[in-house]
Amino acid sequence: MNIAAFFDIDGTLYREGLIAEVFKKLVKYEVIPSDRWYKEVKPEYEKWDKRQGNYDNYLLKMADIYIEAIKGLHKSQIEFIARNVVSQKGDRVYTFTRDRIKWHKERGHKVITVSGSPVELVREMAIKHGFDDYKGAIYLMDKDEVYTGEVLPMWDSESKRKAIDELIKKYDIDISQSYAYGDTAGDFSMMQMVKYPVCVNPTREILKKVLNDEEIKKRVQIIVERKDVVYNLNADCIDIF
Repeated sequence: MNIAAFFDIDGTLYREGLIAEVFKKLVKYEVIPSDRWYKEVKPEYEKWDKRQGNYDNYLLKMADIYIEAIKGLHKSQIEFIARNVVSQKGDRVYTFTRDRIKWHKERGHKVITVSGSPVELVREMAIKHGFDDYKGAIYLMDKDEVYTGEVLPMWDSESKRKAIDELIKKYDIDISQSYAYGDTAGDFSMMQMVKYPVCVNPTREILKKVLNDEEIKKRVQIIVERKDVVYNLNADCIDIF
């Protein structure tokens, strides 16, 4: 059997949300009217930036508008944007996570990303950072490869659980010896499934879930990377205010 390491991308590998970078491109190319950013997304961003709101709400608001915006676009248009985003921004990653990918590969582990970002973006990041496989949110297309406005999500915990179940069968993975890296509540199922869960710069929501689960709390590693310093925190010493 194989040992695997499952990585989220947004906020875990990449230092922000990849969908935010695509969103900016779509505004730049006038696919999304700029006033939608100011009226709908910016307020959610500002709430989070002031630590008065939820980071997940900010990303989900962009995802909602993204679904509408790409309806009627051809697959090649989004793939073009995805390649440009990763080419320009794909190295903006956390040192800890980048080094852990290398560490797992040196040990012959399967390195897989399971991300809520659009699969076109996830594919480009998987290629760039040497993942063995990837799962992302699938925006459905018709027979002409034009987006329909429907989506199969990968940002919620249940979708990620199902994706990992598929990957376990595909690669004969020993989940009892495997690893998972995530930062938001959508990654909680990954933490539950593996022996070695790692929270990387976790949000309040996933930290509360992890610390309230005695089984996960015993084995979780909590990593906070700030500037050029990586902090490895003991779960027993963390209080959430």
